[in-house]
Amino acid sequence: MNTQLGIPADIQACLFDLDGVVTRTAVVHAAAWKETFDSFLRERDGADFRPFTDADYDEYVDGRPRADGVRTFLASRSIELPEGDPDDPPDAGTVNGVGNRKNELLLEKIRTDGVEAYDGTLRYIEAVRAAGLRTAIVSSSANTVDVLRSIDAERLFDTRVDGVVARERDLPGKPRPDTFLAAARDLGVEPSRAAVFEDALAGMDAGRSGHFGYVVGVDRVGQRTALYAHGADRVVDDLAELTEGADK
Repeated sequence: MNTQLGIPADIQACLFDLDGVVTRTAVVHAAAWKETFDSFLRERDGADFRPFTDADYDEYVDGRPRADGVRTFLASRSIELPEGDPDDPPDAGTVNGVGNRKNELLLEKIRTDGVEAYDGTLRYIEAVRAAGLRTAIVSSSANTVDVLRSIDAERLFDTRVDGVVARERDLPGKPRPDTFLAAARDLGVEPSRAAVFEDALAGMDAGRSGHFGYVVGVDRVGQRTALYAHGADRVVDDLAELTEGADK
């Protein structure tokens, strides 16, 4: 092991998810999804609708591209909508319309409350780069650049594969490994020599199926057992534990 970084010694690159790993925005995403889906379900089913839950977020939405999250959650309720177009208005009764409604709410919450970074993660990324390893941000979010700039962290990553890049390259999102694999290619590193850092179960699945050299689960919401079950090699509460030598 690289005792300085808490990862195998042959790792040459580190691939980081954004929401919930670098920034405290996972909870904001969850709130925006709940408001969006509860409104949709209330309009569809009336006052007796079954609300969107934290378990729904973890299982069907977290870590997935926006449209995939809409499609996957609605399928769990046996609801099917037309796909529509990516620029559908937020009141459109389409998969893209519902997703755009969520994004509108998300941006409003970010504008109102701002974005906070996890200091332990930023320190860890600085240590990774000081050790000569390459870094990538890999996120399903289409707002990655704006979020990174808001916390002055864009400089910390050698490449970015996010929702915008995935659409340009026609890459399927998590739980498929394609976005992580693309980031490794951009860095010129074999997947077996790259480590994945994720807080979402879909991200764990992507790390496992992509045969990455090491997968670190970041447990922000008490799902340590599930992160291990979905493929984590190690689970920490905060990335600072890796440099402190904590063994959890």
